[in-house]
Amino acid sequence: MGAAKGKSAAVEIDTGERTVRLSSPDRVVFPERGFTKRDLAEYFVAVGPGILRALRNRPTTLERYPEGVSGESFYQKRAPKNLPDWIPTGTIAFPSGRTADEICPTEVAAVIWAAQYGTLTFHPWPVRREDADHPDELRIDLDPQPGTDYADAVRAAHELRAVLAEFGGLVGWPKTSGGRGLHVFVPIEPRWTFTEVRRAAIACGRELERRMPDAVTTAWWKEERGARIFVDYNQTARDRTIASAYSVRARPHAPVSAPLRWDEVDDAVPEDFDIGTMPARFAELGDVHADMEDRAHSLDALLDLAERDERDRDLGDLPYPPEYPKMPGEPKRVQPSRARHED
Repeated sequence: MGAAKGKSAAVEIDTGERTVRLSSPDRVVFPERGFTKRDLAEYFVAVGPGILRALRNRPTTLERYPEGVSGESFYQKRAPKNLPDWIPTGTIAFPSGRTADEICPTEVAAVIWAAQYGTLTFHPWPVRREDADHPDELRIDLDPQPGTDYADAVRAAHELRAVLAEFGGLVGWPKTSGGRGLHVFVPIEPRWTFTEVRRAAIACGRELERRMPDAVTTAWWKEERGARIFVDYNQTARDRTIASAYSVRARPHAPVSAPLRWDEVDDAVPEDFDIGTMPARFAELGDVHADMEDRAHSLDALLDLAERDERDRDLGDLPYPPEYPKMPGEPKRVQPSRARHED
């Protein structure tokens, strides 16, 4: 992979299903590494079965960098007017009550089409377009705070694995975030609302926090988190999404969100997974999360835990993100230091 200077003629990228036109293929997307728009498209072809598994039939927000990572970027939620008729859409409802039609990839060519318009990162909803109100994934985001790093997230992930197994025999599938953190996805039966799935995530995070009080926190306010791994429970709220497996992150070295086996988590170095190295790994191992959807789990045990937390420990809801309407049972949405000052 490498860069060429000057404006280049369009090329056609063959996905095995369709051929997608790619304009300005030699435009540099990652200046530090020299990766071009064509390199990006060829990367997505190389990991095609994996990223399609992560996106298939899911309403997906596109994180676009039309001029490369050094230029301006934006999130595109609504399907553009020039969307090809072979890319389906799904209707999602925002917390405000407004709706939008988002693209729902069903073939690798849709990913290449999005890359043509500068998409690096794909943010799929945890639902399928046939039922956009009932998530089929519980997504746990282990987010290192200042003073912590990937190794701290790994320790939390192993304890999280134990928590999931204990409460309902849930099986989580880990992946790097593309930064310093880890994501753990759990396939679930699509019979719970976003509110219920978020409640299960909070219960899971609180149990993890009880087991690792000096290393893990569910505190929404940054001033209370300290040097701990934050379990970002609000990533399960409606309209909050997490970068898909195999998505490219907009950092200078072109990292990707890499699916891992549990026996790889300790030795993985997130910096090793980028658009230059991942194709060889994929060619050797394939999609290590290919079997992820073979079993869908119940959230009953985690929801029972949430009920016990509320009844026996007086632990109710936690704050929603600031752009959300006030939710029933939600505590005062003001940071603790400000609340103390006002009191």
